Amino acid sequence: MTQYFEVENRDGAARIGKLLLSPELRTPCALHTAALGNLENPGPVVDAGSLWTGSQEELQERIKKIREKTGKGTLVILPHQAYPPAIPAESLGKVKTFTSDGNNEIDGPAGSLLRIGGEVQKSDLYIIEGIGTLENNARRFLETLIDLKNRIPPDTALYAPNLALPENAAMLAYMGIDVTDDTRAEIAAYSDVYLTAAGSFYLDSLTEFPCRCRVCASTTPAELRTLPKAERAKLLAAHNRDALDAEFSLVREKIRAGNLREYVEGQCRVRPWLTALLRLGDFEYSYLEERVPAFRQNQLLADTSESLSRIEVVRFAQRIRERYTPPDLDILLLLPCAARKPYSTSQSHQKFILTLGKYRKFVHEVIITSPLGIVPRELELTYPAAHYDTAVTGHWDEEEKAWVSGCLEDYLSKYNYKAIVAHVEGAYREICERVARKLGIEIVYTAGESLTSYESLSSLKNTVESICTSEGFNRKSQNAEEEKKNFVKAVASYQFGEGAKYLFSGEVGTPVVKGRFPKYQLFVGKKQLATLIPQYGMLALSPEGGELVLKSEKYVVKIDDFVPRGSILAPGVLEADHGIRPNDEVIVLGKRALCVGRAAMSGKEMEKSGRGVAVDVRHVKKL
Repeated sequence: MTQYFEVENRDGAARIGKLLLSPELRTPCALHTAALGNLENPGPVVDAGSLWTGSQEELQERIKKIREKTGKGTLVILPHQAYPPAIPAESLGKVKTFTSDGNNEIDGPAGSLLRIGGEVQKSDLYIIEGIGTLENNARRFLETLIDLKNRIPPDTALYAPNLALPENAAMLAYMGIDVTDDTRAEIAAYSDVYLTAAGSFYLDSLTEFPCRCRVCASTTPAELRTLPKAERAKLLAAHNRDALDAEFSLVREKIRAGNLREYVEGQCRVRPWLTALLRLGDFEYSYLEERVPAFRQNQLLADTSESLSRIEVVRFAQRIRERYTPPDLDILLLLPCAARKPYSTSQSHQKFILTLGKYRKFVHEVIITSPLGIVPRELELTYPAAHYDTAVTGHWDEEEKAWVSGCLEDYLSKYNYKAIVAHVEGAYREICERVARKLGIEIVYTAGESLTSYESLSSLKNTVESICTSEGFNRKSQNAEEEKKNFVKAVASYQFGEGAKYLFSGEVGTPVVKGRFPKYQLFVGKKQLATLIPQYGMLALSPEGGELVLKSEKYVVKIDDFVPRGSILAPGVLEADHGIRPNDEVIVLGKRALCVGRAAMSGKEMEKSGRGVAVDVRHVKKL
């Protein structure tokens, strides 16, 4: 925990914060390496030196002088003894550690070296030992990062020195790095290397500068090549630093907009190790998943193969598999997705619905789509089902087919229908046929060359009508009120898991869903329990609804003996469910109040943080 670092925005593991120094530093950012050693006129961050060359007494005196000059406005990186991470821990011997003599020389913000297996000291900034040597080793880099992130307080900043370039800045921030430096940018300049976010170029290979910074706008590559080495390197270094700073400015805007992932999926193509790092990060599901919000305000763009493994997509499929229960109907209708969301508002789905007519009440509709796999009609509003877009070419690659087939297979293995009808064509039909063969089930196909042609729609209507009027069909159905209730129940189950059953148990009265799609409201008598928020397709609880979900003991935040008046800060949290994710609907329980609101951070972070908003409270009920 620290009083000198405050997180302002989050986008998964990436975050915008500020180091409360003089002047303030907005993160993620790149420090100017040369300024770290300026002890005569210290900036916001200064390196107090190495234990390899200085004694404890000399270094104590150095820190004392820094504090006399700057007070607490400068963060002092404590003297350290660094080793490359490739050296095994058992070979290090006795590593020297800087210790204070108790006279408050290090009073104020401080940073300390962090190594795998090493002791974690209380610090405001942690510096990863030797992380720059792990470039191009994506697996080792990620293992090191996850190990260290899991060991330090979540509200402290993490510094990865000697690693940042414009091409990898976005990925470093995406993975949870807060602070970097311009060491590599400076070194590149003295090797006549020109840096951009799209990669690096040797100065000799350039005809024109793809940049309009103050250096590039005032000269040309040909002119720059004629300058003496030192002068040329100075100008290249200025450009490289500007390019790095500009990239971090863009990254911060992407974090604010909530679409850093989309940017990283494109940016990682610059270097193979960055692509590997993104893919490995998705495989390490829990590290990113606990930091990725339950929903976002912006559109999810699924334009690359990596979109199939991004957290929101995998989480959606996982919750359908683990939490969703379909309505009790005997006919399953498989439909293709549509460009317009929610699907039921699209022209094609409107035609399907009109075609089914009076027989629709006997049918359960499930939409097949990439990258989400399958979307039950009841969850078509729920993020990200109504919030994604993807490139439509008519061609599905094998990876897409395998992923969607797996989702459909899991679903059909779990639930048995008397009849399955698929109104699909092309790759959608290929997926259905693949699953049918594997499970040994029969699927009836009704589409011809065009899904919405008169012939195809007639075939759909006649097929469903034939099943519904056949001898022995028990005609299980849902009326309009049951359909609305099943819709809200599915959303509640997706959102709260087993806690949803308490909203519909009838324990306090018969639940009724009021309102028109998509503005449904759940009532028991005159008490409103929840409201469906159309913008992201999830429920907002009332205190009465919160009391019911509370019985599951999930999505609960426990606070001290006070009545909240606005947002609840992390220091006021005693305990929080570790299943809570940012933007989850949560129930806050204290001795004097029960509240409902939206989580601003994960449950683990609420427990371990000393700063920041934990829950944005919407309603408070005094106890």
